[in-house]
Amino acid sequence: DIFALEAVSKLTAFNSQEISNMIWAYATAKESHPKLFERVAEHIAGLERLNQFKPQGLSNIVWAYATVDESHLKLFMKVADHVAALDNLKSFNPQSLSNTVWAYATVNEYHPMLFKKVADHVASLDNFIGFKPQALSNIVWAYATVDESHSQLLKKVADHVVSLDSLRSFEPQHLSNIVWAYATLNESHPKLFQKVAGAVIRKQN
Repeated sequence: DIFALEAVSKLTAFNSQEISNMIWAYATAKESHPKLFERVAEHIAGLERLNQFKPQGLSNIVWAYATVDESHLKLFMKVADHVAALDNLKSFNPQSLSNTVWAYATVNEYHPMLFKKVADHVASLDNFIGFKPQALSNIVWAYATVDESHSQLLKKVADHVVSLDSLRSFEPQHLSNIVWAYATLNESHPKLFQKVAGAVIRKQN
């Protein structure tokens, strides 16, 4: 479209937030524009550092590329290297953490240090307040998809799900993805499977 072509020609005039918002908007509207996505990826990958991007901005960017099925190795490597090198991930909210690993798993761009960084951070949290069912589901799904088992992370998520009063807020796909992930990674947690089974039976009734 005309806007996308104009954006491509003036990309250097966009700041980090504007770039993130633009790419997120195209993906959210399910409007893929290969030339725009290619140029944005090349622009970000060519930057010396990514400190000007907020965590949510980086997360939205890789989420957008995965959503429109536009993988770009140099872009994904650049973002992953940046995140993995951070002192900590305290500035990443639950949705950003979830969207990030989901994106890498979806486009099959596995980055061991990134996945370890995210897993270590999530496993170290005191609680999962702020983590919606979809975020929890996407996280364990992502690790299973790239065949990366992290026992502490998986135990923490499973214990949290088991501790909930009910799983009414979990959609069928969330429940399915969770048990699929644990089975795929051969991570045993009987109470989790019992909890999910009970929730499924109650949904049917």
